[in-house]
Amino acid sequence: MAVLVTGGAGYIGSHMTWALLDAHEDVVVLDRLSTGFRWAVAPEARFYRGDVGDQTLLARIFEENAIDAIVHFAGSAIVPESVAHPLAYYHNNTANTCALVEAGVKAGIGHFVFSSTAAVYGSQHGADPVRETASPQPESPYGLSKLMAELMLRDAAAAHALRYVALRYFNVAGADPRGRAGQSTVGATHLIKVACEAALGKRSKIDIYGTDYATPDGTGVRDYIHVADLIEAHMRALAYLRAGGDPLVCNCGYGEGFSVLQVIDTVRRISGRDIAVEHGGRRPGDVARIVADPTLARRELGWMPTHQSLEEIVETAFAWEQHLARKNSYDLARPQIRLV
Repeated sequence: MAVLVTGGAGYIGSHMTWALLDAHEDVVVLDRLSTGFRWAVAPEARFYRGDVGDQTLLARIFEENAIDAIVHFAGSAIVPESVAHPLAYYHNNTANTCALVEAGVKAGIGHFVFSSTAAVYGSQHGADPVRETASPQPESPYGLSKLMAELMLRDAAAAHALRYVALRYFNVAGADPRGRAGQSTVGATHLIKVACEAALGKRSKIDIYGTDYATPDGTGVRDYIHVADLIEAHMRALAYLRAGGDPLVCNCGYGEGFSVLQVIDTVRRISGRDIAVEHGGRRPGDVARIVADPTLARRELGWMPTHQSLEEIVETAFAWEQHLARKNSYDLARPQIRLV
């Protein structure tokens, strides 16, 4: 049987593809390449270029491949952008997920792992760390679009032979320790990637949005999780479903938070380079602090993270950024072949 990875040319999806191949799984990737890269897809995976909401293409993929599970990463994930363009987020994250679930149900695919987000929680005043039992209070269309998809999965599982795990990510960062994949999106907004780019001179400065939060240094605090540990949670979720596990929603984080300034200082220390910063006002949709309680994932999935230090996250992220700099220099230096 094969696993369909949607968004498999993107940051997290490309890591998942490698992990599945390492486990000798048969892998099919679907990606429209709007933010992902064809070169990021492992060559052993079968690749389809297209939109995850395209029912005709999905039917073809399910007909041509013996798929027993879907791991769904495809979507949009920038909070301020979702505030400016909410309908695009409801289309890409909610409506397209509905189309994918519908096509999967029609094809008889019973296992679904969903890429959700801690943004469903919003500001949980007095709840620190945040448990899955907390009442969702999304403060952005991004968070709400993901929560709506979770609710659709819940209802679909009640009505059909479908079981799912929704993983609520906290702040994913870092790169494959073996150097095969990393965050490559142009214009990415993830703090650790932005800081690594600034350390290498790819950006002139870092903008810090909000310095007056009720946190120790006034900047926002987040729970950063290494992408390798996040992928291990997905692999555990897939095994859990194949073993007959019931629908489950759980956090993916470490239970420890770091501020924006702490992250920047760590990148400075590891890179050995200075980073210019510019202070600005808060952004719509941002919260002051959010840290996970990962107890449920550890208990139900047997998830045991092994890369849980900010230093290791930054080291792998910076190494990947250096790799991209070398790759881009090589690509620019290569002679271009004209097709006549």
